[in-house]
Amino acid sequence: MPSDSTSLSVGKIPSKIYYLDYDKILLTALVILHHIAITYGAPGGWYYQQPTTQVWAKVGLALFVATNQSFFMGLFFLLSSYFIEPSYQRKGAQKFVLDRLKRLGIPLVFYSLLLSPVMNFLVYRYGHHQQATFLQFIAGYDNWIDPGVLWFVAALLLFNVMYVLFRLRFSLQYTRKLPSGIHILWFAVSVGLISFIVRLVFPVGWVLSPVGFQLCYFPQYVALFVVGIVAQQNQWLDQLSPRTGKQFFRIALVGIVIVFPLLFVVTTKLGLSMSNFNGGFNEQSLVLCLWEQITGLSMCVALLSYSKYHWNVKSTFLNMLARSTYSTYILHPLVVIVLSLLFAEIPMEPVMKLLIVAPLAIIGSFSIGRLALKLPAAQTIL
Repeated sequence: MPSDSTSLSVGKIPSKIYYLDYDKILLTALVILHHIAITYGAPGGWYYQQPTTQVWAKVGLALFVATNQSFFMGLFFLLSSYFIEPSYQRKGAQKFVLDRLKRLGIPLVFYSLLLSPVMNFLVYRYGHHQQATFLQFIAGYDNWIDPGVLWFVAALLLFNVMYVLFRLRFSLQYTRKLPSGIHILWFAVSVGLISFIVRLVFPVGWVLSPVGFQLCYFPQYVALFVVGIVAQQNQWLDQLSPRTGKQFFRIALVGIVIVFPLLFVVTTKLGLSMSNFNGGFNEQSLVLCLWEQITGLSMCVALLSYSKYHWNVKSTFLNMLARSTYSTYILHPLVVIVLSLLFAEIPMEPVMKLLIVAPLAIIGSFSIGRLALKLPAAQTIL
């Protein structure tokens, strides 16, 4: 999300790394599609849902959101932290923290106090067909601390503050070459085991109020945030090879196409509860945690490697989209909700609605995200 990748001159980072910005475009689009998938039948929570009854569609959507969840937000944390050290060196501790408070804190307040009430009213009035004006709705509204999808921004702000506190006390320098493939896999297994332990206490679906953190996923988020800092210090991304990317893509493909479906087939055949995947001391939770981290980290390595060798070229159009990924991320829930409500009463199978809403939501979200940058002072915040 917000980074200083556009004009870096500190440390060893080149003045422009196009492919990392383009990766953010892809991840932002996946976030939009992720929430549309939940709208129309995938597991998960969202403002408005109109789930399909087609089993095949539910299975496909579940696979899609599970694959996304395994890597996309973790990679966002890695990309965000990759530019922290050069920015910190250039600005110093005080200016760095103030900048993060402005760029992360203001959107948090805007989303919670303005955007969230509007979206909840739209769902209440037009999704649940409750007869009420906006003022009547607000009079009984009590969910004023609601970061919604900006839980990521809240977590990023927390991680940045923690980084500064550690940076003031310790050098935080860690020097070593890019880990080998086997070491990356062992790292994934370690994060998976930690995730399994965390889910004994904080299962999938448990949310830390009011910040919206699902702590079951935070072992990966913390790990990849740290990896981003270390990767920049040691120029690990420069050492990624096409061969490494292909190897990890194959691992991810096996996990997505074979392991994940097989896991649910075995669960069904043995008559085990699907709720076991959410956490607890059982084999299903353990296997899912390992699957998430091995598949997710493999996806991260594969995508970074592929984009480095194929997307690191200047594109005016992609640069424009990349500049608006943060504002698009903030505003996309409004676009998704409005579109899903507009199609709600049309007598059509929800899967067909998904096929229509998905491209419209991506186009609409990036468009409104781009327009938001034209607002006064938006350029210094977004």
